[in-house]
Amino acid sequence: MKELDNLVQAGRVHRTVYTDENIFSVEQQKVFSETWVYLAHASEIKEPNSFVARKMGQRSVIVTRDKENKIHALLNRCTHRGATVCREKKGDKTPFFTCPYHGWTFRNTGECAAIPHQDAYGEGLDKQQFNLKKVPFVSEYRGFIFATLNPEKGRKGIKEHLKSAAGRLDEWIDHNGGDHRAIRISGAQQYTVHANWKCLYDNAGDGYHPEFSHQSLLKMTQERYGSGMDLDYFSGGIDSTPMYSQSLGNGHSFLDQRPCMYENSAFERQRPQPGREAIVEQLTKEVGEQKAKAYFEMATGAGMNLNIFPNLLFIGNQMQVITPLSVGLSDMTWYSTTVDNVPTVVNTLRIRTQEDFTAFGEPDDTANFEACFKGMQEREIDWIDISRHLGRAEDSTDDSGVVTSVISSDIHMRTYYEEWKKLMQSNDASRLG
Repeated sequence: MKELDNLVQAGRVHRTVYTDENIFSVEQQKVFSETWVYLAHASEIKEPNSFVARKMGQRSVIVTRDKENKIHALLNRCTHRGATVCREKKGDKTPFFTCPYHGWTFRNTGECAAIPHQDAYGEGLDKQQFNLKKVPFVSEYRGFIFATLNPEKGRKGIKEHLKSAAGRLDEWIDHNGGDHRAIRISGAQQYTVHANWKCLYDNAGDGYHPEFSHQSLLKMTQERYGSGMDLDYFSGGIDSTPMYSQSLGNGHSFLDQRPCMYENSAFERQRPQPGREAIVEQLTKEVGEQKAKAYFEMATGAGMNLNIFPNLLFIGNQMQVITPLSVGLSDMTWYSTTVDNVPTVVNTLRIRTQEDFTAFGEPDDTANFEACFKGMQEREIDWIDISRHLGRAEDSTDDSGVVTSVISSDIHMRTYYEEWKKLMQSNDASRLG
């Protein structure tokens, strides 16, 4: 797509990149198959013969763990008539999937196991030609499961794709106790957003908007609880703070609130939470003041916005997954996390903290995503600006190629659009197993 050079320029993007049906269709092949796409967390399929149903772009896939503990990503499409095979979101003790239409049965490794009344097809029928199609490359990095249809990317492995984002992901795990095997997905909150998926992704590393988009939340917090509360460091003069944003390579980006959020105690910055005082008193008595304080800080958000292109976002202690449904419709799912081997009340505090922004902040963002997409339909104004801090002296690049800028920079959007354009103009090398 050579015309993309005209549509994605330095500091601006043409509105049709968001609104054009043809571009959206190409994205499903180029972006959501030609690179590693996040599918699931290992804790969701912890036991052998468990599964979750997910999306890889618009592809429906079943992520399974077989009896040998190997993970597979199967296309959720019957090889007989094309019906959706698995119609449940998750399950366990499931070594087989049976298509409800004609009863064809498949193992959780994809092999066609049984065809009812097979004799009607003649003696020469080879069931293996009807195996469920598989995403050929599936890889796990510290509990996070990714897949790609691209042989070159698959051979290089997930660590090559993550680049410097791997180190930031390690930091997120360290904040949550350090043992990735102890982290659990513990619930989800799902939004259907009437906007192109990139409207959502644009905001993932945007440090410019909180002062304005979340003004009601900031004002309410200030009026009720005074200064020094969560997110108030976004109120004016943000580029003079020690917070920063980074381009990590391969479209990934990072926004670091920790220099302000954890300047003293992030836990003490939190708005009131049901039962908090009793939990603080109980835990301090049980484990001592020093260890209790460490638990309280772990229960508070990590202060990191880590964005792994094209669909996985880390916001505080939560994960967010973006799924394109159509050119103007997207799924945005927030996943809450808990940690094993800590007192139960620590996870209670984690969940209370994770409820806060999704209830009070995300509605602001969702309204803006939809307003942006609505405005992009106006044909008289063609361009979306992404030039903030472009070419300014604030940027620095380290030996690994990581570019650091101020917190309000548009470096996040410029970073992912560079990778997006590269993928969209690549030769289609994807294949199914």
